[in-house]
Amino acid sequence: MKTLAIIPARGGSKGLPRKNVLKLRGKPLVAYPIAAAMASGACDRVFVTTDDAEIADAAREAGADVPFLRPADLAADVTTMEATLQQALEAYEAHTGETFEIVVFLTPTDVFREPEWIAKAVELMKADPALESAFAGRPDFKNYWEPLPDGGWQRVRSYMQVYGQRQERLRNGRVIYREDTGLTCATRASIIRSGRRIGNKVELIPCSHLADLDIHTALDLHLAEATMAWLEQHPNEEVY
Repeated sequence: MKTLAIIPARGGSKGLPRKNVLKLRGKPLVAYPIAAAMASGACDRVFVTTDDAEIADAAREAGADVPFLRPADLAADVTTMEATLQQALEAYEAHTGETFEIVVFLTPTDVFREPEWIAKAVELMKADPALESAFAGRPDFKNYWEPLPDGGWQRVRSYMQVYGQRQERLRNGRVIYREDTGLTCATRASIIRSGRRIGNKVELIPCSHLADLDIHTALDLHLAEATMAWLEQHPNEEVY
């Protein structure tokens, strides 16, 4: 099954202008998902879809394929990720003449990913033809409440009324997982062509709390820089 990694990186970011080419530990953000996709060994092609010439140059320098720029009308603030992925897949297939069965979606703003997650997601997709998507998810041990129509509140899960250690909840399978598709998401190309990001029959790959560091502001970038510096100084610390 041919696998295409698609990395969307538009030029018009608002919260952190030009964020996809800003440097983190000396490398532009767009280089991080490219490096992870290549290191995973699971992607036949690594394609960056962008409307911006500077981002395109940085992506090519990092090793990605950027044969054309994305149309401006598909790089607006209101453009959905689903529409972006659909157009990217169809345009890339038309340009190359290739057909892909699996699409791996990665974002430049998520930098704390392991190449092994990508390899695992693609492996799961290839092993089970019925599987529609495999993606990263962060385990969450907090208690959540939702509003009731009468104005009251109720727990999202009944087990949340029992307070205890997170290890106990993990052992008992009483954990909610937050979907983190930007970190790693492998999906059938047919799902992407239909305008969706993930299917209904899925497998989840647990990731670490570092998934919370999604870079959209100057503070996020500062925290990511400091975290990477700390990780370099403490290579043996267990964080995942």
